[in-house]
Amino acid sequence: MKRSAFRLQPVLELRRSEERSAALAAADAARAAADADRRATEAEAAVAAVLPTGPVSPGAFAAAMVLGRLAAEDAAAARALATASAEQAELVRAAWTAAAQRTKGLERLRERHLQAVRLAEQAAEERTVDDLVTGRSGRRSRTEGEAAWTD
Repeated sequence: MKRSAFRLQPVLELRRSEERSAALAAADAARAAADADRRATEAEAAVAAVLPTGPVSPGAFAAAMVLGRLAAEDAAAARALATASAEQAELVRAAWTAAAQRTKGLERLRERHLQAVRLAEQAAEERTVDDLVTGRSGRRSRTEGEAAWTD
C-alpha cells in the first residue's frame, strides 16, 4: 500500500527552522544579558574604588567626589542597561517558547497522521489475509451473479 504523505510536512520543517532560530536568538539574548549584568557589577565595584580612603586635601576630595558621581552615574546607566537587556532576553525566550509550542502542535498532528496511516495499512493487511484465508478473493470473481446455495 502506498504511504500517504503528511501534507503539512513543509510547514512543520519551517516551524522547526523557526524554533531553532528562536533558540539561537534566546541564547544570544541571555548571553548579552549576562554580559550586561557583569559589566554593571564591575561598574558598581568601580564606584567604591574612586572614593578616597584616607585623609586628603579639599581639592583632592572635591575631585574624588566628582569622579565618584560620574562613576555612580556610569554604574546606574550600566545597571539600567542590564535590566533592559534581561527584559529583552525574557521576551526573546517567550518567543522561543511560542515557536516551540507551534512546532509541538504540528508534530502531534504528524504523529496522528502516521498513526492513521499505520492503522489503515494494518486494516488492509488484515483484509488481505482474511480474503486469502476464507478464499473470498477467488470466489468473488467466479461467483459473480450466482445465487448462494444457502438460500
